[in-house]
Amino acid sequence: MLRGLSMLCFTLLWAVSPTAADSGVDPKDDVRNPLRYIPSNTLTVIALIVVLLVGVSQGYLFWRYKGKCMLPMLIGIWTYALGFVVRFVLHSNPDSIGTYIVEQLFIVLSPCAFIATEYMIFGRLASYLDGDQYLPISPRKIARTFVISDVITFSVQGGGSGFTTSQSQSLLKLGQDIFLAGLILQLISFSVFVAMYVRFLLLVRKSEPLLWHDDQNKPWYKDWRCLAYAILISSIGVFVRCMYRVIELSQGFTGHLTTTESYFYALDTLPLCIAIAMYVPFWPGRFITHIDNPMSRKMLVEGYRMAPQPRSV
Repeated sequence: MLRGLSMLCFTLLWAVSPTAADSGVDPKDDVRNPLRYIPSNTLTVIALIVVLLVGVSQGYLFWRYKGKCMLPMLIGIWTYALGFVVRFVLHSNPDSIGTYIVEQLFIVLSPCAFIATEYMIFGRLASYLDGDQYLPISPRKIARTFVISDVITFSVQGGGSGFTTSQSQSLLKLGQDIFLAGLILQLISFSVFVAMYVRFLLLVRKSEPLLWHDDQNKPWYKDWRCLAYAILISSIGVFVRCMYRVIELSQGFTGHLTTTESYFYALDTLPLCIAIAMYVPFWPGRFITHIDNPMSRKMLVEGYRMAPQPRSV
């Protein structure tokens, strides 16, 4: 473990080491600049502040309301924030390949943790609502099935990213194809998940009207439908980002989307920030009782009824 930490520290130190940039060359024409633009420190500061605020808020909520299913997202938020920290270095050293690699690893791969969290929250919600009959697989297997697919796509993307800075055009093209394949697989997997989730909500609303309206007279933070809508909005944010990444990479590493910073913030950073920020007011542990020990609403109600009630004096 110490050896691994040492290697990580060495990599980070190497990545942030100064690299001379040819200030006389337009970034779009600088073949040594992998981004083909100079990252804006102003936009980086704004993004970093938002991500850190969400990370601190989720850290408090995790301590206050529990919810182990949210741990991957919490960890992913901090590694995502680290990606923006490294992005500051790219502003001063845009030609530093090492810095670019570290920044890309944190920025591009951290959202895999967000996706895995969406899978786990849905599994918890489906178990809580006892909605097995409205799903093609058991709620307990939802997270396991889709997280495995997430790990596979993560591995494919990670493998492809290793070739993205190669000087060989053949290896660069190979890395691009592998990376794109990983993104396409991720988009397909997540699309199936979103379709299954929407179908689940529609079936519950149609077939279980009592369950659908059961919490309507309760405060919003105790109405399970609020959490259900939050998951949907968060998933849409992730879906937009996945779609953007596929289209971006299909144009190549020097395509218009890749080399235009505004698209990165509008179609990648903003949707992801919305996706993770949704769980600040709609923290799953506030809606799902005993979230770390999944129990259906029926079991909780029956357990309450069976519990001895205090005698009136």
